[in-house]
Amino acid sequence: MPYKTLPKAELHMHIEGSFEPELMFQIAERNDIQLPYESVEALKEKYDFNNLQEFLDIYYQGCAVLITEQDFYDLAWAYLLKAKEDNVVHTEIFFDPQSHTDRGIAFDTVINGFHRAFEDGQQQLGISYRIIACFLRHLPEQAGFDVYPDIVRHKDKIIGVGLDSSEVGHPPEKYQRLFAQAKKDGFKIVAHAGEEGPAEYVWQALDLLDVDRIDHGNRCLDDAELVNTIVDKDLALTVCPLSNLKLCVVDDLKNHPIKIMLDNGLKATINSDDPAYFGGYINDNFAQLQSAVNLSDDEIKALIRNSFEASFLSDEEKAKHLSALA
Repeated sequence: MPYKTLPKAELHMHIEGSFEPELMFQIAERNDIQLPYESVEALKEKYDFNNLQEFLDIYYQGCAVLITEQDFYDLAWAYLLKAKEDNVVHTEIFFDPQSHTDRGIAFDTVINGFHRAFEDGQQQLGISYRIIACFLRHLPEQAGFDVYPDIVRHKDKIIGVGLDSSEVGHPPEKYQRLFAQAKKDGFKIVAHAGEEGPAEYVWQALDLLDVDRIDHGNRCLDDAELVNTIVDKDLALTVCPLSNLKLCVVDDLKNHPIKIMLDNGLKATINSDDPAYFGGYINDNFAQLQSAVNLSDDEIKALIRNSFEASFLSDEEKAKHLSALA
């Protein structure tokens, strides 16, 4: 299958969501932290989620063992090795600074550990990268403003800002002032919208946050006018099939709307979201989706091509990668 051998970009990957249980236990032991699970197997048994919030509860427990710059480095490096196996040549990762600063971890500790790992990944593994700092939408907008100066201070390392965490009840309109400031300061803008939330949240991401890319976006299909608007704006959707299945956004991967997205002209891409929790990295997402909905080779190539076109790489870098897909 071409997804195995073709170079690809990943645009929707929460670095904290790549925290494999084995590494979590290793780092917890290193930092003398007792996890509320007696073993790796006991933790994995909890990965049966009914919704986004049940996942987030465990996700934040995992974050709690990350203390030192080396911890953040090790987490990112483990993901990069997985990405290399899947022939990912460019990745644009999310991190959640508030998940760490609210625990008393210095912002510099977090970003310096991640950045050092991705610099090493670029040099040693040939994987280029961009880093996006996400605001936790279940917190007040002011909490985002509180951490924002640190993001600005590290603008040499961070290309954009995003919006993640619990979607329902936390519409993009709550964060309009914060994202307007980020846009003014030259950051790229992305936002999770239309995963569990309604199509209206996607409209708000477009009209109020002025996003450069839509994360998830499944529910846009509920509104034909919205689909046409996204197509006209040439905005990409960073779709995460195994995440959609694990969090019950779709009841069966055979019912995943990826073909409908492509047929409607949407620039859909395939990504792994939180791979340690949702059953696989990017090639696993391609493999299971291909099996479930019978993606053709041309559709797989289109999804991969979309990922480079929708990336925040320079036009020259995009052209180089796209030529490798011809």
